[in-house]
Amino acid sequence: MQHHRSFMTLRPGTVVLTGLPARCRQNTPGDEVFCRVEGIGGLRNRVIAGSYSST
Repeated sequence: MQHHRSFMTLRPGTVVLTGLPARCRQNTPGDEVFCRVEGIGGLRNRVIAGSYSST
């Protein structure tokens, strides 16, 4: 499992977005993506199979 860490100050109204660093492989069904903000909590999502539409 790869971990990417970076730190910054969050202020009220800050929007936290996640994505894949360029060196990572694509996510596949069954993978988990986890984002944690110390003092606030965490968000865990499991990747599922589906289709993508850019519309």
